This record gives sequence, structure tokens and C-alpha cells, in this order.
Amino acid sequence: MSKEYKMLINGELVGAPETLSVTNPATGKIIAEVPQITPEQVELALAGAQQGFNIWSKTSLAERSKIIIAYAEILEAHKDEIIDILISETGKPYDNAEYDFGMLVTCLRYFVEEAKRTDQPTITDPSGRFLHYISRQPLGVVVGYLAWNFPLLNVGYKLGPSLASGCSAIIKPSQATPLASLRVAELAIEAGIPAGVINVITGDRYDVTNPLLTSPITSMFTMIGSTRAGVGAMRTACTSVKHFSVELGGNAPVLVYADADLDKAVNDIVDLKFSNSGQVCVSPNRCFVHESIYDEFVLRAKERAQGIVLTSGRGEGRLMGPIISATARDNILTNVKASVSAGAKLITGGDIPADKKEGFFMEPTILADVTVDMPIACDEIFGPVLPIIKYTDSDDIIALANDNIYGLAAYVYTTNLKNAMQAAEQIQAGSVCVNEVHYDIHLPHGGLKQSGVGKDCSHYSLEEYLTLKRVSILVNE
Repeated sequence: MSKEYKMLINGELVGAPETLSVTNPATGKIIAEVPQITPEQVELALAGAQQGFNIWSKTSLAERSKIIIAYAEILEAHKDEIIDILISETGKPYDNAEYDFGMLVTCLRYFVEEAKRTDQPTITDPSGRFLHYISRQPLGVVVGYLAWNFPLLNVGYKLGPSLASGCSAIIKPSQATPLASLRVAELAIEAGIPAGVINVITGDRYDVTNPLLTSPITSMFTMIGSTRAGVGAMRTACTSVKHFSVELGGNAPVLVYADADLDKAVNDIVDLKFSNSGQVCVSPNRCFVHESIYDEFVLRAKERAQGIVLTSGRGEGRLMGPIISATARDNILTNVKASVSAGAKLITGGDIPADKKEGFFMEPTILADVTVDMPIACDEIFGPVLPIIKYTDSDDIIALANDNIYGLAAYVYTTNLKNAMQAAEQIQAGSVCVNEVHYDIHLPHGGLKQSGVGKDCSHYSLEEYLTLKRVSILVNE
């Protein structure tokens, strides 16, 4: 019998007349039911968040810090339980789930410390008559819609700066993976976080939840998801002036120059590509490799990919879990088959593994001889497929990398400083990693073009949850 979870609204754990089923993608079986939020509960969440903001924004940073750190400690005390829930709803291997959980706690601790270093400078007055200074204050009620690929990391990206800045939040995790997020919300009560400061709701009816976007109570809408969904939500939210911070789709290019360290490039790219089953916003989606090393790159990438073990939970070696749903997996497989029909060469994978009769597993897949006009190269894959594209000295490789509506992440492998600096300067992406994949909480994360606006992580994210007020005081007549 599946377990029923409850939402946290204004300090109370509440259910709803209707529920949604949550499926374990490693088994294909229903494991839990979560509430289908009602219109009345949406209004309660908004009113509660406003009341929570009124309390939390007036709470000193020192006191907020004590409560947030206590919350982090309570979460850590329940680490095993939360990770088990996370694995059951995502099918993640244990190390991936542990990282996902760890980022939530890291975000809570990081943003508390970063808030203590909030810059409130003075501005020199040329006449000497005024003292001018910048005041930073909490923005208001934050509404966050989150994706399913890293449920707790995504909660941390939004809850960390919300709590540290003095804002209140209404978080709606994906209906596919809400369980660990609901349990995390429940533990906020134990930490003593005031009612209404954290609200976590569930539902898949946007006609019901749209008031979260249209309400004048909402000061910021933030989101992690697809570009299509992001544009739709932002359009809906434009009923009043609001702040937006949205991390949307990506189609990350990789540029592997002829002089690259081939082993390093192959290992980095393959490992990142198949991390979390390719369900990563910054996953390499278009791998451009110079013709002089192309065949060797393909061969080594195949060997690396074939060493991946498909499993959920604990296991040995380099592990990969299932796709989030049967529909998502079928769409990816259809795209692979269409690319092969269009001339791509299937190097490895491309099917459902024979020994995985349950769940939504898919083989790590590599395609060679891909061209830039194939759908597999034009659209975000969000699955375990690495398309490899050959380029020559006559190609403008940076122009090829930029020939896409997205601009979230990019990767460059070269031992030539000029190539590295030119690519870093000219590639249109929110982050460019040269010769090693690197992400961390202190580094800003966000996109250009249709990959979104605003930043997660770093002090640049925290600034989005604070107002910027100029104060001028007459001190000399």
C-alpha cells in the first residue's frame, strides 16, 4: 500500500480531497500519494507566506542564522531517511542521491554565511551635503516551481537564499518527485521556522496554481525547468511587476580541439553526459570533435560508456539510474532512431537494456556522424545520449557552438591558450568550463539567450532576493 504525504501550508501539514500518484522509475510501481492542492489552499498558502514574511523579514540575521543552522542539523540527522525517500522517487544511485541531499544542506549553510557579507556601501556626495548609502532588505514572497532531476538540490537553490535574505517561500516541487521535498518541509516545523516562512505544495493543475503567479502578494517568481514552461509561467505572472529568476533549457556544446588532452576530455565528457542518466541541465548535448582525433575520441568514449552499470540505490563502479518516466524514455529512443535513419551511426546503446524488465532504464547511448541539423543536435536531449559531431579547420567551431537558441553551459578542451581564451570570450553561455567540468555553490549558475535570466548559487543569487534602496541624508546645510 502506498504512503500518503502531506503539504506544508502556513505551518500546518495538510492533505487534500484528491491525490496524485508518485511512481518509482526504477520499478515502474506506485509508491506514494500526494495532495492535489485546492484553490482554497493556494489562497491559504499566499496569505500564510505574506504573514510569514512579515515575521521573518523583521527577525534579525543573527536569529535567522541560528534557526537555519538548526534546520540544517535536523536535516542531517534525518539524512538516511531522506535519501531513501529520494532514491525511491527518482531511482538515483546512492552516490547521486547523497550529492543531491548534500547540496540542500550546503545551500542552507552557504547562504547564511553569505548574507553576513551583504554589501551596503556608501556613495560619495560631490557637494559634501549628503550621506548616501545603499540599504538591502528582503524582497518579499518568493514562489518557486522546481524540476524533478535534482529535487533537493533545486529546493536548496531556492530555499537557501530565501531564508537567508528574510524572504518567505512557496515551493512547488515537480509532481514526479515531490516526496523528499515534502519530508524536508515537515522537518522545518521541528526547526522552529515560523509558520508561513516555508510552504511546500503539490499539484499538477495549473489552472489551480496560477494565482501563485498572478497574485500581487508574489514578489518573485523563480523556476528550474524547460524554456517552454518558463516562458508560459512568466507570461502568466505578468499581471503585476515581479522579479524573475529562471533557469531554463540548455543544449551545451563541447569543443574538443585537435590539441586537447584526449583522455581527460573523454572521461570528463562521458562521465558528465551519463551522470543522472543525462537528466542534467548542463549535460553535454553537442560534442564537436576535430577530425584529426575524431575516430580515437569515438572509440575511447564507447569504451568509457560501456563501463557504466545500470542500477538504483547502492552499487559498485560508475552507476546510472533510470529515466524519470516511460514517456520520457520512449521520446528519447524515438529521437535516437530518427537520427540513425537520418545518417547518424549508433556506436553503443540505443535501446532498453535486456536485463531491466522493470522500470524505465535506458542504455548509455553514443551517436557518431551526427550533423548539426539533426533533431538530436538541435534540441535538448535530457537523457543518456551523446551525439558526436566532426568538425574541420574550415569550420567556424565557435559559430557552430553558438548556433542554438540556448546558452546555459559550454565546455572547451584544448592545450592552446589562445583557443581557450577565444572560446571563453566568444561562446554565448552562462558558464564556460575549460579543460575540466567544475560547478560549486560559490560560482554563479544561470543562462543567456533562451536559457533564462538570473542566477542560482553565489552571492549573485542572494542579491536577487534583496531590494536595493538608496538612502540620502542631509548632513550639511
